[in-house]
Amino acid sequence: MTNKAYRLTAASGIHKGDRDYQQDQVMVLSHPRAKGCLLAVLADGMGGRSGGRKASDQVMMTARQLFERYDPASDDADAILKQLLNEAHTVIKLIAISAEQEPHSTLVAFLLNPGGDCHWIHAGDSRIYHYQGKQLVKRTLDHSYVQLLVNRGEITPEQAQNHPKSNILVGCLGSENDPPVSLHHIAQMRAGDVLMACSDGVWHYFTEDELGTVLEALAPREASEFLIEKARERARGTGDNLSLVIVKFEPMPS
Repeated sequence: MTNKAYRLTAASGIHKGDRDYQQDQVMVLSHPRAKGCLLAVLADGMGGRSGGRKASDQVMMTARQLFERYDPASDDADAILKQLLNEAHTVIKLIAISAEQEPHSTLVAFLLNPGGDCHWIHAGDSRIYHYQGKQLVKRTLDHSYVQLLVNRGEITPEQAQNHPKSNILVGCLGSENDPPVSLHHIAQMRAGDVLMACSDGVWHYFTEDELGTVLEALAPREASEFLIEKARERARGTGDNLSLVIVKFEPMPS
């Protein structure tokens, strides 16, 4: 077990934006038996009035059940995250058969083990950002049409931000094809690190530098409130559902 020189603070936020319905879902779970172990999960549901909400609800339910049974001492974190993705995907597809809607959902989840190693998974265009102070260390790359264009060098990341087809996904849960499995592993979280997961209703309105500045300066609760408020302002009445979760690894007072 690593001697960690940080304490965790966390907060989540959610807002329906200018939409009639809230289809995003977000939660942060502390492990029932292992101190310092947590799971953060965020899902942006799509598909009709209630279809998207059913899809994102299913992601949360599956995550809760799997994390309840997870043993950080013996279980593989990546395997649990893949199981979450696959099981939620299967159930969402079953909902589609029994209902009129076509439910789909993005998924981002990160699991922190008591030893300080962190594992994440994502499918779709909800994102996870890892900052050290205000410096971006890594973020997920969207499973979207515009990200493919960026990968091919056809457009810049700046052009992708406001591209007219920025909402077209090439991978998510509930679609006909199996969802993409994009995993990432951080061997050891450090004091000064920040993790943020958010839906496109949040990240669409900020540069990576802006996010870094806010996440470094503010506590998770204040940061989540500020980012939602600022995104609402910048959306000018056309905003999507917004959801985010922020976990800060704060230095222990000496």
